Amino acid sequence: MHDDRSITEHRLRRVLGERIRPAVHSRPVPLAVERWDAPGEPVPVTEALAAPYGPCAPGDAWGPAWGTTWFRVTGEVPADWAGRTVEAVLDLGFDRMMPGFQCEGLVHRADGSEVKALNPYNDWVRVADSAAGGERVEWYVEAASNPVLVEHAPTSEGDRLTSGDRPLYRLARMDLTVFEAEVWELVQDLDVLAELMPQLGEDDARRYEILRAVDSALDEVDLDDVAGTAAAARARLAGVLAAPANASAHRISAVGHSHIDSAWLWPLRETVRKVSRTTSNMLALMDEHPEFVFAMSQAQQLDWVKSHRPGLFERVKKKIADGQFVPVGGMWVESDTNMVGGEAMARQFLYGKKFFLDEFGIETRNVWLPDSFGYTAAMPQLVRLSGAQWFLTQKICWSQTNAFPHHTFWWEGIDGTRVFTHFPPVDTYNSDLGGAQLAHAARNYREKGRGSRSLVPFGWGDGGGGPTREMLARARRQRDLEGSPRVEIERPDAFFEKARAEYEDAPVWAGELYLELHRGTYTSQARTKQGNRRSESLLREAELWAATAAVRVPGFGYPYEDLERVWKTVLLHQFHDILPGSSIAWVHREARAAYEEVREELTAITLAAQTALAGAGEEELVFNCAPHERRGVPAGGAGRPRPAEQPVTVEERHGGGHVLANGRLLVEIDGRGLIVSAYDLEEGREALAPGSAANLLQIHPDFPNMWDAWDVDAFYRNKVTDLTAVDSLEVTGAGPDSCTVTVTRSFGSSAVTQALTLRAGAKTVDITTDVDWHETEKFLKAAFPLDVKAERTASETQFGHVYRATHTNTSWEAAKFEICAHRWIHAEEPGWGVALLNDSTYGHDVTRRIREDGGQTTTVRLSLLRAPRYPDPETDQGRHTLRFSLAPGAGIGDAVREGHAFNLPERTLRGAGPVAPLLAVDHDAVVVEAVKLAEDRSGDVVVRLYESRGGRAKALLRPGFAVAGAVESDLLERPLRGSAVGAPAPDGAVALTLRPFQIVTVRLRRG
Repeated sequence: MHDDRSITEHRLRRVLGERIRPAVHSRPVPLAVERWDAPGEPVPVTEALAAPYGPCAPGDAWGPAWGTTWFRVTGEVPADWAGRTVEAVLDLGFDRMMPGFQCEGLVHRADGSEVKALNPYNDWVRVADSAAGGERVEWYVEAASNPVLVEHAPTSEGDRLTSGDRPLYRLARMDLTVFEAEVWELVQDLDVLAELMPQLGEDDARRYEILRAVDSALDEVDLDDVAGTAAAARARLAGVLAAPANASAHRISAVGHSHIDSAWLWPLRETVRKVSRTTSNMLALMDEHPEFVFAMSQAQQLDWVKSHRPGLFERVKKKIADGQFVPVGGMWVESDTNMVGGEAMARQFLYGKKFFLDEFGIETRNVWLPDSFGYTAAMPQLVRLSGAQWFLTQKICWSQTNAFPHHTFWWEGIDGTRVFTHFPPVDTYNSDLGGAQLAHAARNYREKGRGSRSLVPFGWGDGGGGPTREMLARARRQRDLEGSPRVEIERPDAFFEKARAEYEDAPVWAGELYLELHRGTYTSQARTKQGNRRSESLLREAELWAATAAVRVPGFGYPYEDLERVWKTVLLHQFHDILPGSSIAWVHREARAAYEEVREELTAITLAAQTALAGAGEEELVFNCAPHERRGVPAGGAGRPRPAEQPVTVEERHGGGHVLANGRLLVEIDGRGLIVSAYDLEEGREALAPGSAANLLQIHPDFPNMWDAWDVDAFYRNKVTDLTAVDSLEVTGAGPDSCTVTVTRSFGSSAVTQALTLRAGAKTVDITTDVDWHETEKFLKAAFPLDVKAERTASETQFGHVYRATHTNTSWEAAKFEICAHRWIHAEEPGWGVALLNDSTYGHDVTRRIREDGGQTTTVRLSLLRAPRYPDPETDQGRHTLRFSLAPGAGIGDAVREGHAFNLPERTLRGAGPVAPLLAVDHDAVVVEAVKLAEDRSGDVVVRLYESRGGRAKALLRPGFAVAGAVESDLLERPLRGSAVGAPAPDGAVALTLRPFQIVTVRLRRG
């Protein structure tokens, strides 16, 4: 029987591939083809329709990298095809193996309206369901010649500025054909059964029943007349396709989906077109299949459709109203969640959900993030504060070391909030609904015995065209089929409601969803990361000072439109292949330009507001945007700073180098320019391990096994070079307010200059590192070996911090050999700790060792630069300025305060006198994250704050203006029930009671 099975399966593959499938489209008649090659960037449809077209034929080469060629195809349906179903087959020269990563097309009518897209597995266009004969065909195909960049090899084609001009594709088939519906149905029958058979056990009678039916069906097929014998062949399969599924069969909720990266191996402008192509395909499929449901995330992508294809957008709105087109996710883009700042994450939800509400009247209930590279432990609270109830992820299945133990679970965040979460066991967000994938979902599902259902997102992604009619045919056949899970196409919320109803007591996963892969994304493309961090800080400043001026200065207008536009630019660039540094050179070149525009605009908004607040005068005022008082200037206010009690001194160090002191710290820098002592004078405690040196730059080879820009593999640590050679070492600044020692080094093809500064009154050593980086496949780290016995470190994340073990007791801890932190990372033993601060570095690693003296050295390293060659061969080449700071004796509260101060520099203006804060909070652990005016333009003041130390806090929020009312709001600034906010006191003060890491948004109505 085994030999018979092999023979039949081989026979099926050949007959299906060489005879039956090609017979779906019969009687081909060539269409007339002309072409116009658009110069430069894509042009509007109206311009393309009016362009001069020239001759063209199948076989002609077309399309340099990133080019656009318009094809005009014309023809007439033969008269003798009357009554037949007619389709055109328009093959641009597709490679059938890579939908979404090659050429694509969008078919337009002569009036410019969209018909549908062309993709490798979707190269047909319906002409007539039942032709009359003589119908005239005239279409315009906008064909994008995107280069194939998925081979993980360095390439210059990742940017229009460096790509070549050779044609990449050859036009293939452009025909009118008769669509043989019965042959197509036979193909679907055989496809489903061919995939189902191998999933059944060797001793399963069902397998052999299908085998015999397939053998019989193939006997019925006349290879010279497939269309004429397809019905008879299908009849032989009817019985096995009608057998119902077992009562205990796994239940699959199939959701149409097309995961489209907002940028990756293509620039943003091409994503705009990918989204329109896919959307047009989905609308066409919905028209033909009313049962079809398609879920689309990322408000930004729908906003692109609205802006660039308004006619298409109106059709989308109708399908949303009909319930077939389902907005999901609630975020502006499917962002990275590791590195995005707290307030930016809140704005992802604010602007995403607001778009869906404003445009469609829809409150999205789920957060849809299948492809981000790990998920912050702050997410559950943000999800619930956005008004969403469910969370979906997929990427965790990529983890290399540990298999995640659940598929349906409650995810608990750092504040204790839980969100019902599903991780589809199908292990893909681009399923084709084939038998192998469905069987894998059923076998892999970890909740057996408690739950019975999972979700499968199906459809080709990244411009591959989305779900196809073939996938819908598989769903129909497997809705109730013996040997298969039961498949039902339905909306995501329907799945989550059913899953929660049957598994309310699902297990709990507490903390981050750490992806044991793609750890290099915390470091790749340093300029992009720096642009993000600085833009987040500038937005905080611009909103705070603009809100303060709008309340205090008559006639000052709050720049609502400008701030929203800038926010959306920053949110877009937090997409999970832009901020992580895993896109082509074009994407990051444009990101750098975008961040520069953001900087200029926000600086202007801030300056205008501060100038209005300062008034006319010559008093020197320091504006403090940080959430804590510093140098006597209140948080959110401006005034004259308090002078330090003790000046900074610098002396020559015995044996070479220099000693800096300010009464709080004593810092020794040796002749190599390394910090060999950082002594806490107030506590009498040395921060550095005996015999060690801090601010030690180290280089590792960096050649991961596969994903260059994405990954660092653990073996990179096996070889390290310490950078200790010195080109020069000198004191470059010596005054009572600060002293600086500057060291320069050269290594490989690169050079670095570091300025080590101690300021009067400070308990930090600030290090400014200027690197001219020209290494390849290298990893640059800065090491700080601390004399601290720390079994865990705290890393700042959104609205709080997470603890991670420094030991490697289990494979789970060992896998976290590269971790993400925001503004600071902190190591402590009871009573004393050290913080490392940064202004734009996210990647870190922590190791520990026991010394011969019995003490423990905890080494914290910052990951400064990488040099991967794919997908951008010039990643991080050139000059960088990176700032970090060592804070001996710092507790968590100190780390929070200093981290904000380090990222929010003071600004100095001349004016009439001090500027009082718009509001104040009387508890240092309660941090004001944002101050702004309400989105509805009511003039209400919105303040978002959080408990920052992981404890409970009672605080008073004191507005510096008359308050008529206060209410706790969600992220969309709508009232929340069960408020943590008390009614305003007669003096306007608002009492707050916060649990650990709780986020509270207070909306203050002005009196």
